[in-house]
Amino acid sequence: MTDKNYKYIYGPVPSWRLGRSLGIDPISQSKKVCTFDCVYCQIGGKGVLTDERKAFVPVKAIIEELSYLPALEIDYITFSGTGEPTLAENLGQMMKAVRQVREEKIAVLTNSSLMHREDVCKDLFMADFVVAKLDAPSPNIFERVNRPLKNININTIIKAIKDFRSCYIGKLALQIMFTEANKAYASDIAQLAKTIKPDEIQINTPLRPCKVKPLPKQELDTIKEYFQGLPAVSVYDAHIKEVTPVSKKDTLKRRGKV
Repeated sequence: MTDKNYKYIYGPVPSWRLGRSLGIDPISQSKKVCTFDCVYCQIGGKGVLTDERKAFVPVKAIIEELSYLPALEIDYITFSGTGEPTLAENLGQMMKAVRQVREEKIAVLTNSSLMHREDVCKDLFMADFVVAKLDAPSPNIFERVNRPLKNININTIIKAIKDFRSCYIGKLALQIMFTEANKAYASDIAQLAKTIKPDEIQINTPLRPCKVKPLPKQELDTIKEYFQGLPAVSVYDAHIKEVTPVSKKDTLKRRGKV
């Protein structure tokens, strides 16, 4: 495949959660734009911390790049990239436009910080699969692991995920990133997961290059035991499909590895 310089599209990547995933970055800035500065972020650097939604990328530009793609085997078209995708106020418009030109299912990876907002939920309702982050059961662990904007509260996030679950007809997953900082609270997070009742629980640890070391498989296996009876999957147990990205450089920029 030609290694074309795509501005907004990356991958496909071999996602353990989504199979062959073609990424769309609705933020696409030189520095990450997010509501969190997570200790395990693979993009690196603090970037811009904000909760203000705005249009970063024109919808037309996304559709134009999709038209350049060669024939690819894709399981999901996934909105993620250089920051929190729900900060893009035209996210819903992008998904609607993508559906008009592509047949694949659409996923959104969100850190859950804006799910209490009606406009954000309206956009997320358009996705087939929403993967919502939940790394902490309490404010102090939340601040230690996710390092959010000061006005973002973990209890608001937990309630927002529950409310979203009650009316969302698509597939909802909780993604939990375990590190040394929160591994002792796995039981508490599992109890929260039981109240949310997601379709899937993704037990993760940072295997991509970042400042935090991943937990070994043995520790993640022990953590998974707290989620017995729940639809939990572990990153160490997942089958990874082989894929070749259309642009390695643009994939590395957003993902840390190909």
